[in-house]
Formats: sequence, C-alpha cells, structure tokens
Amino acid sequence: MSGWRMDRAAAERFVAAWCASWCRVDIDAVVAHFADNAQMRSPLALTLTGSPVVTGAENIRAYWREAYGHIESADLKIQSWSWDEAIARLTVWWQLGDTRASEFMDFDDAGRVARSEAFYGK
Repeated sequence: MSGWRMDRAAAERFVAAWCASWCRVDIDAVVAHFADNAQMRSPLALTLTGSPVVTGAENIRAYWREAYGHIESADLKIQSWSWDEAIARLTVWWQLGDTRASEFMDFDDAGRVARSEAFYGK
C-alpha cells in the first residue's frame, strides 16, 4: 500500500482502536499495527530489558507480554491526541490509574507504526 496517508478521521479511528485494544490488553491487536522492523522506546523497557529500545514487532510483542500479560483488562483513558500529517506522527496523551503518559507513533508508507516512544509523568 505504497503512498498511504492517514488523515485526521483515520487517526481518530486508530486512537479509538488502539485504546480499546489496550483496555482489553490485546497485545496481538496492538502489535498488528507495527511494522516488522519497528522500534519502540520506553523507560519501562529499560527497567525490564536493560535497554530502553525494543526492536522488531515480535520482540515488542514479547516485551509487552512480559510487562502486561498478567493483566486481564485496563481502564486506559485517552486525555488528548494529535495527528501531524506532514511527518505522519500521532501523539496520544493517556492515563491509566495514577500513571500519565504521552506516546508518539511514527507511521511508514504502508500505514504501520515504524517507531514509537512513551514518556511517563505524574
């Protein structure tokens, strides 16, 4: 699907589906949006793996299963989101319990997440 471009309406649908998948802790559904060679960066990855960067969809899946696989559901709430069409970047601000975070996702030309990074705060 070369030449793919997400618009604001598609970004809104993506955010809703992404949130619903995380609320179900459906890691396979979340990873299905990632390119095979995607990179994900997170302070939690550093804590669990010794590196802040996890590379490759299968490694991201394994990391998330280790980090969240014991949880059956999550009450993830989207605070806000923003889509920058010029650079194909989606930024989502979310909250889960006392944890607040922002997360950006860069999309490739096939419409898959090529890179993501999470930032946590209070």
